[in-house]
Amino acid sequence: MIELLNKLYGNAIVFSNLRAQHRIPYFSEKKLHELRDRRLRRIVQYAAKTVPYYRDFFQREGINSGQIKTVADLDRLPLVDKQELRKDPSRFLSNSALGKNSIAFLTSGSTGLPLNIHHDSNSLLANIAFGERQREVITGICGRKVGYREALISYNGCVSTKVWDFYEKKTYIPVRPQRLLIPISKTIEAVVQELNRFRPNVLIGYGSYLEAFFKTIYSMEVNIQLPQVLLYGGDAMTNAGRDFIEEKFGVPVLSTYQAMECFKIGFFCENRENFHLHEDLCHVKIVNADGEEVADDEKGEVVISNLVNRGTVLLNYRLGDIASISNRKCSCGRTLSLLSEIEGRVEDIIILPDGQFVHPRVVWSIFKHKNEVLQYQLIQHELMLFELKLVTGGQETVNGFLNELLTDLREVLGESSTIEAEFYNELPRQNRGKFRSVMSYCKSNVI
Repeated sequence: MIELLNKLYGNAIVFSNLRAQHRIPYFSEKKLHELRDRRLRRIVQYAAKTVPYYRDFFQREGINSGQIKTVADLDRLPLVDKQELRKDPSRFLSNSALGKNSIAFLTSGSTGLPLNIHHDSNSLLANIAFGERQREVITGICGRKVGYREALISYNGCVSTKVWDFYEKKTYIPVRPQRLLIPISKTIEAVVQELNRFRPNVLIGYGSYLEAFFKTIYSMEVNIQLPQVLLYGGDAMTNAGRDFIEEKFGVPVLSTYQAMECFKIGFFCENRENFHLHEDLCHVKIVNADGEEVADDEKGEVVISNLVNRGTVLLNYRLGDIASISNRKCSCGRTLSLLSEIEGRVEDIIILPDGQFVHPRVVWSIFKHKNEVLQYQLIQHELMLFELKLVTGGQETVNGFLNELLTDLREVLGESSTIEAEFYNELPRQNRGKFRSVMSYCKSNVI
C-alpha cells in the first residue's frame, strides 16, 4: 500500500510539471523570463531560510533576500567555485525536509576529488517532465513517441542508472522506453553483439566513447544494427567525430549539456548546432577571469544557478566549462538562448595493443569504491606502460590494498601492462583549472 501511495505521489509530481513542457521552448522572451525569475525568487527565498551558506550570507551582508527579484540581481550574490563547495558541502545542503531526504550523487569533479551533490526527490521527479523538451526532438527523429528502445553504454551505478532505478521505485509510467545498460568495459565486439540483439532506436553514451566506438567499427567493417539517433553527454565529442558518424553511418548525433550540479542545462535541437538552454530551470551566464559577465558571443567560464534543486542549492556556481552565449535565434523556432559547444570536455581514450580502447569512466568505476584514494591520475606513456599518481590519507593507508588496485587495473589495461605507482600530497590541475584523471600520449590511426 505504501509503495502504491509513493508511486501515486511520484506520478502527481511528474504530471503537475508536464503541462506546457512542449510549449515552454517556444515561449516569448517576456513570458520565458517571467517564468525564470519566478523560479529564481522561490529558490532564493528557500536558500535564505534553509541553506546555511546563503542564510549566513544574507545575514552577514544585511541583504533582504526579497530584493533578489530577477537574474540581474544575482550579481549581488557571491560567485561560488568548486573549492568553496568542496571545503564544506554541508553548508550548501538545505536543512529542510527535502534537503534531509535528498539523494546523493557522487562526482569526481574537475579537480579529480570526489564530491557528493544532493538532489531532492521532487526535482528528480520533475526532471521526467522537463525531459519532454529533448524527447520531442528524439521522438521526432525516431518517428514514434512510445515503444522505442534506448541502449546506454556506461557503468552500473552511473547517474543515469541510479536515476532510472529511482523512477522505477517512485513512479508508475506505463509508456516509458525499453532500456538496456551495456557495460562500458565490454569489448567492441561484445557491444556490437548487444546492439544487434537489442536493436535500439536511441543509443546513449559518453561523447568521446561513441566517437571512438564508431570510428573503430568503421575500420573493422563489422555489421551493426544502427540506431536512429545517437545522444551523448557527460563529456564531449569533437566536431570532426560528429561529422564522421553522420556522414559514414547516416545517424543524427544529438547532445545534452548536463552536470552533476544541474541535470538540465541545455540540449541539441534537430539542427544540432548549439545547445538550447533550459533558461527557466538553470540560469547560465558567462564570466571572464575576474568574474565579470562578458558580452554575447564572447567566450568565458560557465556560471550556473540551479533554479529547481532543493537539495544542494547552488547559485552563481562556477562550473568550470568554457563556452559563449549567442544572441542569434535558432531556425527551429525555439526561443531558448543558445550556448556554443563546450570546450575542454573531450576525454583522453586509452588505446590497447589489440585495437580495443578504454574510456576514463571504466577507470573511474574502479576508483569509485576505493575510499583510501582521495585523488588519482592514470597516464599512458606507451601502449603497455602506465604511470599512476595517487593522493591518499598517507602512504601507509594504501599498502594493504595497492596490489588489489593494480590487479583491478590490469584486468582492464592488460595483464602484461606495467603500472608504476607513486604517491603525492596533491596533483596539479591543467590549464583553466581543469583536471584530467586519465591522460594518454598514445595515438591511434583509427581514433
